[in-house]
Amino acid sequence: MSPPAAALVQVLGFLCSFFYILSYISSRLDGRGKRRLPPGPRGLPIIGNLHMLGKLPHQALYHLAKLYGPMMSIRLGTVPAVVISSPRVAELFLKTHDTIFASRPQIQIAQVFSYGFRGMAFAGYGSYWRSVRKLCNVQLLSVSKIESLAPMRREMVSLFVESLKKDAAAQKVVNLSENLGELIEDMTLRMIIGHIKYDQFNLKELVQELSSLSGAFNLADYVPFLGALDLQGLRPRIKAANGALDKTLEKIIDEHELKNIHEQQKQQRDFVDMMLTMLNQPMNPHDDPVYIVDRTTIKAMIVDLITGGLDTATTAIEWAVTELIRNPRAMQHLQEELKTIVGKYRTVEEMDLPKLTYLDMVVKETLRLHPVAPLLVPRESMEDTTIDGYYIPKKSRILVNVWAIGRDPDVWSDNVEEFFPERFIDSNIDLRGHDFELIPFGAGRRICPGMKLGLTTVKFVLAQLVHCFDWELPDGMLPEELDTSEKYGLSLPRSSHLFAKPIYRLLEKSM
Repeated sequence: MSPPAAALVQVLGFLCSFFYILSYISSRLDGRGKRRLPPGPRGLPIIGNLHMLGKLPHQALYHLAKLYGPMMSIRLGTVPAVVISSPRVAELFLKTHDTIFASRPQIQIAQVFSYGFRGMAFAGYGSYWRSVRKLCNVQLLSVSKIESLAPMRREMVSLFVESLKKDAAAQKVVNLSENLGELIEDMTLRMIIGHIKYDQFNLKELVQELSSLSGAFNLADYVPFLGALDLQGLRPRIKAANGALDKTLEKIIDEHELKNIHEQQKQQRDFVDMMLTMLNQPMNPHDDPVYIVDRTTIKAMIVDLITGGLDTATTAIEWAVTELIRNPRAMQHLQEELKTIVGKYRTVEEMDLPKLTYLDMVVKETLRLHPVAPLLVPRESMEDTTIDGYYIPKKSRILVNVWAIGRDPDVWSDNVEEFFPERFIDSNIDLRGHDFELIPFGAGRRICPGMKLGLTTVKFVLAQLVHCFDWELPDGMLPEELDTSEKYGLSLPRSSHLFAKPIYRLLEKSM
């Protein structure tokens, strides 16, 4: 670094430290000296508590919460944050005071790829977000729309099972993580952009880059004055990926428009088709103000749907299979249920899913131990407020550690680390955001709108994998030796891929 640049960094560092100290003092004391932030660890100048997060922030925050309590104050660079680690406190923030904490922080990567927060996931709380949420819930992710896509899911999962059946006949060890990723990616893209050959756009590679960038820790979001220096070199990658993705989305929309002109009878509308029927129309005519659906809105919604649908389902299924292999008793119990309800002469249909109560418990237990988004999507406070006697400043980042909540011994007893689906027998706890002991999809106004579709996909694919196959670990590995370490990013997958050998177990019908 040149001497002038070094001097500039020193001056900026001094100024940042000065203002950090002022903000630290003012955030804890008002004019009467009575405002108290929630307890938390002391931070360093400039970076605050960032150095404490490590490679697995949800785990680091879990251990800190044991020292400082379920409502903990930290600083992420210059950003004040509150970490929530218990169901009771989560209910205060996500239900009792949900309106105050219903907005999103303006994260750089989200601003770029959501076209200035035009999608639903990162739009600030207000009239635009309400309009786009209603559009999504009514037009794209309604129960009827999800059910209309059942034939597509059946077709693609059947092809997946047939492929694994061939691997079983050849006694091959498969990379189940990779295979699941490809299946969920193909299903998601088919739902969103239909039968158009998306490989021609290199869309999969673009989505992988988007996922990588979204999961990266961007220093500019927490220490803004360092953003101009781009110390991590993220800016060129973001610019290149955004340009390539935008061109691809424009081509996809163009092809759909051309297809819709030539096709008089549309057998199956994908999500892009549905959004194009609303192009240049009001999102919701009765809203005030009225927002118009334009191409930018459609592109932002496509990005939301793709990023929300890919890693999440793959990660959940991968962890469920991992835990079932590690716990043969639970695997046998689930296979017995499937044998009783479905029989051994056919594969599972979606209409079977409501009858599979143990499958439902397995999915709940998987999401308790391995929530796909361990800190949920961050929220932001829209005004100064007081919760449980503690002062929460406006613009505070709200992090709900559902990974920690799933390990609260006061809720789940002393066997919190054990995979034990039976804990949900005679339990009314569900996943829909009403029971704050288990909120992997969030709760309140910002609950994940794709929850119904995600759970349907996870249960359907997992049921096929367990019903159609037994699974053996390679090289004589024992179930208890299976690696369960995590990798933090846009989601929380296994740190290493899951390899196993499928053994086909269904019977042929006798003539």
